[in-house]
Amino acid sequence: MELNFKEIFTAFMVLFAVIDIIGNIPIIIDLRKKVGHIQSEKASLIAGVIMIVFLFVGERLLSFIGVDVNSFAVAGAFILFFIALEMILGITLYKEEESNAITASVFPLAFPLIAGPGSLTTLLSLRAEFALENIICAVIVNVLVIFIVLKTSSRIERLIGPNGIRIIRKVFGVILLAIAVKLFTANIKALLV
Repeated sequence: MELNFKEIFTAFMVLFAVIDIIGNIPIIIDLRKKVGHIQSEKASLIAGVIMIVFLFVGERLLSFIGVDVNSFAVAGAFILFFIALEMILGITLYKEEESNAITASVFPLAFPLIAGPGSLTTLLSLRAEFALENIICAVIVNVLVIFIVLKTSSRIERLIGPNGIRIIRKVFGVILLAIAVKLFTANIKALLV
């Protein structure tokens, strides 16, 4: 097992951009206002467990339904592309209905907001390109960042301000768009050969 810090950093940045925890601060604050207290530890831990479990069983699940990782990675590239467009253009193509239940720490926060279709698809797309241990490290670092952001969301919002959050979303949107194109080209070659 050899850790590659370049892979860990790249995988971390991709997941960080897809999860978009900074861009989701307004949603988190709104959720906190509706339900009172959000259990940051529980939400972070459950999201991390969902992502790591999917990293291990996702590929087997795909082969069970007859889809290879390269095809899934191409599909993932399309999802990343649309998420990036949402971030850059400030439009909403798809949003899960919000729940105001007491279980807000788990649903919709841990799933699908943090460990949602975008991040799960991204994990399998990354699996086609990076070593498993590097992706796991990237997930763990992301879970720590998510925990810190959830704990300090109201302070971050005051510090950055609405314009700062918008700028961060657009910057990460452009990065994500470039990654989607790279994922698409790398995996479409494997499918066409």
